[in-house]
Amino acid sequence: MSAKIYYDSDANLDVLGGKTIVFLGFGNQGAAQAQNLRDSGIPNDKIIVANRPDSYAEDAKSKGFNVEHNFANAAKQADVVFLLIPDQVQPRVFNTEIAPNLKDDAAIVVASGYNVFFKLLNFKPSQDVVMVAPRMIGSSVRSLFVKGKGFPCFVSTEQDGTGKALEIALALSRVIGATKAGAIASSAREETAMDLFAEQALWPNIIMLFREAFSVLKEAGCSDEALCYEMWMSKEPAEIFERAAEDGFIQQLKHHSTVSQYGQLNGALALDGTAAREHFKNILYNQVLNGKFQKEFSKIEDDLEKEGDENPLNILYKKSEASELGQAEKRVRARLAGLL
Repeated sequence: MSAKIYYDSDANLDVLGGKTIVFLGFGNQGAAQAQNLRDSGIPNDKIIVANRPDSYAEDAKSKGFNVEHNFANAAKQADVVFLLIPDQVQPRVFNTEIAPNLKDDAAIVVASGYNVFFKLLNFKPSQDVVMVAPRMIGSSVRSLFVKGKGFPCFVSTEQDGTGKALEIALALSRVIGATKAGAIASSAREETAMDLFAEQALWPNIIMLFREAFSVLKEAGCSDEALCYEMWMSKEPAEIFERAAEDGFIQQLKHHSTVSQYGQLNGALALDGTAAREHFKNILYNQVLNGKFQKEFSKIEDDLEKEGDENPLNILYKKSEASELGQAEKRVRARLAGLL
């Protein structure tokens, strides 16, 4: 399947004329997108940053934005509202403070499909719900825009209450800088499936492979220092992924030695991926898409705000850092603190 890709010429900025745009949250993405939007010609008096009194709010003020601490007041003024606070707190804040005060024809913009796909946000049928999801950290969304470059982004219409949802989504994608490189047509389902799958299937297996490879090489007599640097602290894996993004996942191998190229290609083709494929399918269909993970995660959301061992995330960090790999890295970093 090939996705449609939208460019600057597909976006009509007239649909944003006179609209008041509210950014709920001024963190990594909020700060970048709000500045890009203003630099694209949206009047500063038409941009409101809704943020609780904290360092992020002060940052918004220092950058010249109008800051509103009362979310309900901000919502009443919004023609467009960007939801750029963490996924786990969006339902509570949006459903209780934003949604009851939004105009019937307001447009709601999400940067992640999670809460839309799992139907955790309360929308009126007359409202537009769109996804504009940069596939780039906020600092890069900003720096690439300043350089006149675009960045990868997913865009979708999840609810077309006014009949202009797609026009609004494309216009917003353009003013934050996404359509310069090409905004890819997607959906909340697709974005959520890929995002949660990577987090719960792909990267856990990568962590496990590094952990077990470390243990096997340690048993073979390799030192902590050599292993940490060989496997990741040299940043070689980061360079490999950067090359993969530039040259292609397979073609980047040509930057390696001939021995490395042969070993990687021959070894990968020799591996039977049947068990991994079944494992991945199980996570995708029986954990992600069926909502099992979402329901389990919802039960611990409040605990994630707690300190110490009452926070389940802290417990997971402790268990992971207790592994042979985690302890070895701790020792190496302590010894080489002055060099890192």
